[in-house]
Amino acid sequence: MLDKWPVTIPELTGDEERFAYVYVPDGFDEDDRFPVLYMFDGHNLWDDEEASFGKSWGMLDFLEENNVPLIVAAIECNHHPEQDPCGGRLSEYSPFDFRSRRWGVIKGRGKITMDWIVNEFKPYVDDNYPTLPEREYTRIAGSSMGGLMTLYAICCYNEVFSRGAALSPSIGFSHRNVMDMIKNAEIGEGTVLYMDYGQNEFHYHSTRRSFAKAAELLMYRGVLLESRIVPDGDHSEASWEKQIPFFISTLFY
Repeated sequence: MLDKWPVTIPELTGDEERFAYVYVPDGFDEDDRFPVLYMFDGHNLWDDEEASFGKSWGMLDFLEENNVPLIVAAIECNHHPEQDPCGGRLSEYSPFDFRSRRWGVIKGRGKITMDWIVNEFKPYVDDNYPTLPEREYTRIAGSSMGGLMTLYAICCYNEVFSRGAALSPSIGFSHRNVMDMIKNAEIGEGTVLYMDYGQNEFHYHSTRRSFAKAAELLMYRGVLLESRIVPDGDHSEASWEKQIPFFISTLFY
């Protein structure tokens, strides 16, 4: 079962609506309760027709075909251009201010986004769906800027999220801030992270260096890290779809 309904995030886009999605597995007993995976870019997860570039992750097919005992809760991103007064996806999915070659200075509003997920969205999901709400059963995942936000959640909201999956995380936008964030994070016991990059994403040596440094620091801080370079992988929903079995295995088994 996939529920979809409009929500607002007033601190980000006022009364403008975007969609929330919650997948709940079918065929289980009424008393069953499930771990929860929170995800970014919810519109790109389920259906090709709704996905930004015409190709989704195929999450619904994977979950149903494999009868995965898991709730997935996701929020659509902001589709405004970055120069819009309310900012766009880069702004909402960055914990830090940074400079973009295309858009100039981007105001990082990732904290506002994460505070809404933790203080508004998660309580609603826990109140209305058969969740296991404790940290032990609460995970988070995303790709690209959503991957950066996953790292942010694991580092700065570790009391809520015990495990995460950061696919092709955009750590190069603000390399120094990301490394400082990892160094200063309060990492709880049993924190697990899946982090990957596609082979074809390493166009610049700096990208490979940033990925390697982040992995080194995460392991040094005690994160139980599964780090992969995906053979022939690239920066696309089609590539991330192929990684679902890998990160689901890390996050839930």
